[in-house]
Amino acid sequence: MELDNLELFSKLNDAPEKENWKKALDALFLALRKMFVYDNLAVYLVEQPKNVPEATYARAVGRGRSKEAEASWGEEIANQAIASGRIVSSRPKGNRSSERTAMPYLLGLPFDLPTGNGVLVFVRFGGPEYSGDQMALAVLAAAQTARIFERRSLQSSMFQLEQARHKAQLQDDFIATISHELHTPLGFIKGYATSLLRSDTTWDPATQKEFLTIIDEESDHLLTLIDRMLDSARLQSGNMVMDFQPVRVDALLRDLIQRLTARDAAMEVTLDLKTAPLTQADSVRLAQVFSNLIENARKYAPDSPIVISLDGGQEMLVATISDYGPGIPTEHLPFLFERFYRVPGHGGKRGTGLGLFICKQIILAHQGQITVKTTPGKGTSFRIELPVRQAQEG
Repeated sequence: MELDNLELFSKLNDAPEKENWKKALDALFLALRKMFVYDNLAVYLVEQPKNVPEATYARAVGRGRSKEAEASWGEEIANQAIASGRIVSSRPKGNRSSERTAMPYLLGLPFDLPTGNGVLVFVRFGGPEYSGDQMALAVLAAAQTARIFERRSLQSSMFQLEQARHKAQLQDDFIATISHELHTPLGFIKGYATSLLRSDTTWDPATQKEFLTIIDEESDHLLTLIDRMLDSARLQSGNMVMDFQPVRVDALLRDLIQRLTARDAAMEVTLDLKTAPLTQADSVRLAQVFSNLIENARKYAPDSPIVISLDGGQEMLVATISDYGPGIPTEHLPFLFERFYRVPGHGGKRGTGLGLFICKQIILAHQGQITVKTTPGKGTSFRIELPVRQAQEG
């Protein structure tokens, strides 16, 4: 083996760290072909519990490239190498043919993996047979292939571990948050109810009304928390029942804004609503989505006007809810619709991390999608795309 060949494979050791596993294999086999002539190659992996060889990577680079469907990929050699645990080679049987692709010289090199084993198969059409030096080079290539797949497996395990840790952290944060969120309204309800029931104090009618109003508002807040937890659980398990009926989304939005502004006179809303065709939707759940997004805008951008638009035609409706508030740090956007996720220190506002998760699941149930764009210091815009589904399709 020449020294420069050894140095070349040594440099390839670090490829998986910089590129994904397919690019690493591409680099390895492109470099290899400068010293080791082959036409086709394939990597078969056998992973538990299937215990069946599956072609995970394949390339046709030589004479068989224009006849990939007819060319041999060495599946039989792969099975033999796996069964024996040894290098297996074969040459064409019968008389020599003028058609090179009908004369495959095959070489199968097994390798071990933490999750099973694999085989690197080389196919050379028309010969010559593999020399001793070429076999040694192929063994080194198989070892490098094994290393790339070992790193892929390790990276996959690390990713899954990080995902599990992330979900566990979200759940721990949720438990702490929901405990606080439940305790706060219960504390108000208990405190003001106890005050009203005191026999040693007489409260004037105005104070009684004030206390009862606080009890009523905190009871509503408590019911909202419980409803969101139940909705989240139903959506997570796929048990949320949708009642699809013909709906005019523009009319739904107008009615919703009328109710919200009647309750909150300080809310500044600009509507730009195109007339929408009737579409099959659950009006209650759809209103829940829009209401949640509007309430979020009021919560996190309290001094900003809210702009709501609706556009589209006979196939797709596009609704946007925008504000001109502080925006959301971009690093949090990939997690924004995750269950239990809350943006850390987001104005110190109360919340459970369920609202946007529920919104996304409801929109997905309508075969639509929801996305967000934000510019720190300039505002946030949620975009909802809903397919128009006519009544006869419901």
